[in-house]
Amino acid sequence: MTDQLTEALDVMGPVGYLVVEFPGNKMTGEGFEQLVDLVERGLIRVIDLAFVMRGDDGSIQAVDLRDVDGDGELDLAVFEGASSGLLDASDIADSGAVIEPGSSAAVLVYENRWAAPFASAVRRGGGELVAAGFIPQEAIIATLDAIEAS
Repeated sequence: MTDQLTEALDVMGPVGYLVVEFPGNKMTGEGFEQLVDLVERGLIRVIDLAFVMRGDDGSIQAVDLRDVDGDGELDLAVFEGASSGLLDASDIADSGAVIEPGSSAAVLVYENRWAAPFASAVRRGGGELVAAGFIPQEAIIATLDAIEAS
Protein backbone atom coordinates (compact mmCIF):
# COMPACT_ATOMS: atom_id res chain seq x y z
CA MET A 1 0.00 0.00 0.00
CA THR A 2 1.32 3.46 -0.77
CA ASP A 3 2.22 5.72 2.15
CA GLN A 4 -0.40 8.27 1.06
CA LEU A 5 -3.14 5.63 0.98
CA THR A 6 -2.04 4.25 4.36
CA GLU A 7 -2.19 7.75 5.85
CA ALA A 8 -5.68 8.28 4.41
CA LEU A 9 -6.89 4.98 5.85
CA ASP A 10 -5.40 5.84 9.23
CA VAL A 11 -7.79 8.78 9.60
CA MET A 12 -10.91 7.13 8.18
CA GLY A 13 -13.78 5.89 10.24
CA PRO A 14 -15.22 2.41 9.78
CA VAL A 15 -16.83 1.88 6.39
CA GLY A 16 -20.19 0.13 6.20
CA TYR A 17 -22.89 -0.62 3.70
CA LEU A 18 -26.66 -0.81 3.63
CA VAL A 19 -29.05 -2.33 1.14
CA VAL A 20 -32.46 -0.71 1.53
CA GLU A 21 -35.30 -2.51 -0.26
CA PHE A 22 -38.29 -0.69 -1.70
CA PRO A 23 -40.97 -3.38 -2.12
CA GLY A 24 -42.94 -2.98 -5.32
CA ASN A 25 -40.53 -0.24 -6.42
CA LYS A 26 -42.37 2.26 -4.22
CA MET A 27 -39.99 5.03 -3.16
CA THR A 28 -41.12 8.26 -1.57
CA GLY A 29 -37.67 9.75 -1.13
CA GLU A 30 -38.27 10.51 2.56
CA GLY A 31 -35.08 8.83 3.74
CA PHE A 32 -32.87 10.86 1.42
CA GLU A 33 -33.52 14.08 3.35
CA GLN A 34 -32.16 12.36 6.46
CA LEU A 35 -29.19 11.00 4.50
CA VAL A 36 -28.33 14.52 3.30
CA ASP A 37 -28.59 15.75 6.89
CA LEU A 38 -26.15 13.07 8.11
CA VAL A 39 -23.68 14.09 5.40
CA GLU A 40 -24.07 17.82 6.05
CA ARG A 41 -23.48 17.31 9.79
CA GLY A 42 -20.30 15.35 9.03
CA LEU A 43 -21.51 12.15 10.68
CA ILE A 44 -21.09 10.06 7.52
CA ARG A 45 -19.48 10.38 4.11
CA VAL A 46 -21.17 8.72 1.15
CA ILE A 47 -18.59 6.68 -0.71
CA ASP A 48 -20.92 4.89 -3.14
CA LEU A 49 -24.63 5.11 -3.84
CA ALA A 50 -26.15 2.78 -6.40
CA PHE A 51 -29.60 1.53 -7.27
CA VAL A 52 -30.64 -1.92 -8.32
CA MET A 53 -33.93 -3.37 -9.57
CA ARG A 54 -35.05 -6.96 -9.53
CA GLY A 55 -37.57 -7.73 -12.22
CA ASP A 56 -40.61 -9.93 -11.70
CA ASP A 57 -38.69 -12.62 -13.58
CA GLY A 58 -35.80 -12.38 -11.09
CA SER A 59 -33.45 -10.50 -13.43
CA ILE A 60 -31.22 -7.95 -11.73
CA GLN A 61 -30.02 -4.66 -13.18
CA ALA A 62 -28.35 -1.49 -11.99
CA VAL A 63 -30.46 1.62 -12.61
CA ASP A 64 -29.74 5.32 -12.84
CA LEU A 65 -32.36 6.74 -10.52
CA ARG A 66 -32.35 10.37 -9.52
CA ASP A 67 -36.02 11.36 -9.30
CA VAL A 68 -37.07 8.89 -6.60
CA ASP A 69 -40.50 10.30 -5.87
CA GLY A 70 -41.58 11.00 -9.46
CA ASP A 71 -42.12 14.74 -9.01
CA GLY A 72 -39.79 15.70 -11.86
CA GLU A 73 -37.07 17.11 -9.56
CA LEU A 74 -33.64 15.55 -9.22
CA ASP A 75 -33.78 14.47 -5.59
CA LEU A 76 -30.38 12.79 -5.61
CA ALA A 77 -28.36 15.44 -7.45
CA VAL A 78 -26.39 16.03 -4.24
CA PHE A 79 -25.07 12.45 -4.53
CA GLU A 80 -24.27 12.55 -8.24
CA GLY A 81 -20.79 11.18 -8.72
CA ALA A 82 -20.83 9.30 -5.39
CA SER A 83 -19.03 6.37 -6.89
CA SER A 84 -15.62 5.31 -5.62
CA GLY A 85 -15.52 2.15 -7.66
CA LEU A 86 -15.82 -0.09 -4.59
CA LEU A 87 -19.17 -1.41 -5.82
CA ASP A 88 -18.79 -3.65 -8.84
CA ALA A 89 -21.13 -5.80 -10.92
CA SER A 90 -20.96 -8.68 -8.44
CA ASP A 91 -21.97 -6.34 -5.58
CA ILE A 92 -24.95 -5.14 -7.62
CA ALA A 93 -25.91 -8.77 -8.32
CA ASP A 94 -25.53 -9.71 -4.63
CA SER A 95 -27.63 -6.70 -3.59
CA GLY A 96 -30.34 -7.57 -6.09
CA ALA A 97 -30.40 -11.16 -4.89
CA VAL A 98 -31.48 -10.15 -1.36
CA ILE A 99 -34.55 -8.21 -2.50
CA GLU A 100 -37.88 -9.57 -3.66
CA PRO A 101 -38.78 -9.76 -7.36
CA GLY A 102 -40.58 -6.61 -8.49
CA SER A 103 -38.65 -4.47 -6.00
CA SER A 104 -35.75 -2.06 -6.08
CA ALA A 105 -33.02 -1.16 -3.62
CA ALA A 106 -30.56 1.55 -2.78
CA VAL A 107 -27.05 0.33 -2.05
CA LEU A 108 -25.10 2.72 0.15
CA VAL A 109 -21.42 2.46 1.08
CA TYR A 110 -20.52 5.04 3.71
CA GLU A 111 -17.80 6.06 6.12
CA ASN A 112 -18.78 6.54 9.75
CA ARG A 113 -16.94 9.85 10.13
CA TRP A 114 -18.11 10.24 13.74
CA ALA A 115 -16.03 7.17 14.62
CA ALA A 116 -12.86 8.25 12.78
CA PRO A 117 -11.00 9.59 15.86
CA PHE A 118 -11.78 6.40 17.79
CA ALA A 119 -10.81 4.12 14.90
CA SER A 120 -7.59 6.05 14.32
CA ALA A 121 -6.65 5.78 18.01
CA VAL A 122 -7.36 2.04 17.99
CA ARG A 123 -5.12 1.57 14.92
CA ARG A 124 -2.32 3.64 16.51
CA GLY A 125 -2.65 1.38 19.56
CA GLY A 126 -2.14 -1.71 17.42
CA GLY A 127 -5.79 -2.72 17.10
CA GLU A 128 -7.73 -3.57 13.96
CA LEU A 129 -11.43 -3.60 13.23
CA VAL A 130 -11.96 -7.17 12.07
CA ALA A 131 -15.75 -7.47 12.10
CA ALA A 132 -18.83 -5.29 12.23
CA GLY A 133 -22.50 -5.77 11.63
CA PHE A 134 -26.02 -4.66 12.26
CA ILE A 135 -28.80 -6.32 14.17
CA PRO A 136 -32.05 -5.89 12.20
CA GLN A 137 -34.67 -3.95 14.16
CA GLU A 138 -37.19 -6.73 13.62
CA ALA A 139 -34.85 -9.17 15.40
CA ILE A 140 -34.47 -6.82 18.37
CA ILE A 141 -38.24 -6.36 18.65
CA ALA A 142 -38.85 -10.11 18.39
CA THR A 143 -36.26 -10.84 21.09
CA LEU A 144 -37.66 -8.19 23.43
CA ASP A 145 -41.19 -9.48 22.84
CA ALA A 146 -40.04 -13.03 23.64
CA ILE A 147 -38.32 -11.87 26.84
CA GLU A 148 -41.41 -9.93 27.89
CA ALA A 149 -43.68 -12.93 27.20
CA SER A 150 -41.60 -15.30 29.37
